[in-house]
Amino acid sequence: MSLKSERRGIHVDQSELLCKKGCGYYGNPAWQGFCSKCWREEYHKARQKQIQEDWELAERLQREEEEAYASSQSTQGAQSLTFSKFEEKKTNEKTRKVTTVKKFFTASSRAGAKKVAQEKGVKQGQPGRERNADNILRDLKEIFTPSWELASPTEAEIQEAKAPSPSINRQASIETDRVSKEFIEFLKTYHKPGQDIYKQCKLFLDTMNHKRDLSIEEQSECAQDFYQNVAEKLQTRWKVPPEKVEKAMDQIEKYIMTRQYKYVFCPETTDDEKKDLAVQKRIRALHWVTPQMLCVPVNEEIPEVSDMVVKAITDIIEMDSKRVPRDKLACITKCSKHIFNAIKITKNEPASADDFLPTLIYIVLKGNPPRLQSNIQYITRFCNPSRLMTGEDGYYFTNLCCAVAFIEKLDAQSLNLSQEDFDRFMTGQTSPKKQESDSFSPDVCLGVKQMYKNLDLLSQLNERQERIVNEAKKLEKDLIDWTEGITKEVQDIVEKYPLEIKPKSQALAAIDSENVENDKLPPPLQPQVYAG
Repeated sequence: MSLKSERRGIHVDQSELLCKKGCGYYGNPAWQGFCSKCWREEYHKARQKQIQEDWELAERLQREEEEAYASSQSTQGAQSLTFSKFEEKKTNEKTRKVTTVKKFFTASSRAGAKKVAQEKGVKQGQPGRERNADNILRDLKEIFTPSWELASPTEAEIQEAKAPSPSINRQASIETDRVSKEFIEFLKTYHKPGQDIYKQCKLFLDTMNHKRDLSIEEQSECAQDFYQNVAEKLQTRWKVPPEKVEKAMDQIEKYIMTRQYKYVFCPETTDDEKKDLAVQKRIRALHWVTPQMLCVPVNEEIPEVSDMVVKAITDIIEMDSKRVPRDKLACITKCSKHIFNAIKITKNEPASADDFLPTLIYIVLKGNPPRLQSNIQYITRFCNPSRLMTGEDGYYFTNLCCAVAFIEKLDAQSLNLSQEDFDRFMTGQTSPKKQESDSFSPDVCLGVKQMYKNLDLLSQLNERQERIVNEAKKLEKDLIDWTEGITKEVQDIVEKYPLEIKPKSQALAAIDSENVENDKLPPPLQPQVYAG
């Protein structure tokens, strides 16, 4: 997908968001521009081609080994007695290799039985043409590697391999139990199909537990095949309406991925964590990028717009806390809708796609979401493919992938800057906020001059705020020192002049307390009014 820059703006042709095969679904940079369906077709073609090439290579190697074995047998009688033991070991090693190759490319009753159990359409004893290319290469490496180089792993290495990744140390039991109960209650509404769905899900989970040694791409393919098979059964065998099929697939994905999350999210066998760190470092280095450089049509001085921007950043950061791909997509969708609302309030008109992508890039730069690449890869691998191929979720997710790709390739030309300015900004030697409006030529429009004047004013306000904060901290320290000094002086005075508490003296009696005839006293005088 080609991204363009024009007048400090970022534009992408909306047709380039679609699958490059022309099927009409949304493509994805992780799938080389294809949609999920077309990518799987291309991937299977590439795999079959690789398997065929590996098969031809293995046959050629087998012939070479047989020729070498035959040659060694013909010359064995002429060998001296001194090297007889060495030649015997060498012959045994070659015999083992040839035998292994023959076993690898001949029918195996055990392998055939395993294939029948997994795929009903595969006959017992079928040659290994359909085996995975990665497994073929691994077997070939074991065949042609000398025995002395095949050292067994140490106990420390085994323990290290079994040690859990920090990314999977999560509190999962409570949420897993809750999701399981919700899933069972949901399937009760489907009656007989619900029981079959639950059995299929349990069987899939058991299968995945025995496939931990597979690569993450192979596990992803298993999950995609499972989604497709269950969806087809719901529509064809069980005659479930399309709207209920979508709800059922959402619940199945939630149940499956809640249990598989800690095993398939950012696994140690991939470089997802390395990519996360690279993206975070890149975003931190681009902290100086302003909305004006990206031509973002958002005015954060408007309180409502500022609130929308904060909500959008919160949603894109919250994506990492979700465990289900659909929930992560929901966070991206909510973030995108807040962006559209912010643009609409700023421009007083509906937002366009050309306005949305630059604003999304600005939100990502400002929020710097944690484990961004891992979340994108997780959604790509294990989300229900129908959600990524169509609908608003697929559209917003495709734009997010474009935004991340743009950030990774951001250069001076993309921001309409000179290479010198771009390098100074990246190294931190200067900041675009420090530019003076007087440095512009007379041909520059007043709006640009006003923009940098406002930026300079904001910079001054920021410096004033920093001074106020420093003075406030100093005042706080002075108050603390004054309080401690007063407290110390009071303690010294109390210690020097201790307080003596004397017993309470007896209260003086009233003057007429001894007058027992006070009830015979005349009444008090009453005021009288005389007429003058």
